[in-house]
Amino acid sequence: MFEKLKQRWKVSGTQLFLILCVFAITGTTTAYISKAITGWIGLTPDSPLWQRACLRGSVLLFGYQVIILLVSIPFGQFQFFWNYEKKILKRLGFFKNEPNANP
Repeated sequence: MFEKLKQRWKVSGTQLFLILCVFAITGTTTAYISKAITGWIGLTPDSPLWQRACLRGSVLLFGYQVIILLVSIPFGQFQFFWNYEKKILKRLGFFKNEPNANP
């Protein structure tokens, strides 16, 4: 499995380890922040599910994108994750594909 990821992303073993660390830290941090924001706003488990889901979902969706870039900096993986983010944003229609760009 790890060999397939290394080949797909064209990275070394050390770089793969750092990338996986960034994903893990970002996921945990985003979940913690979304829980904290939900509590700060005053939404409790008794609040309507749609309110909690909308708030946490938007924090997870948008906050994750920013946090992953910030966490990648100290791990030296910013360029990998910036390219990863651009690919996601292109799929969502925020960036146009450049005619001479590599996919």
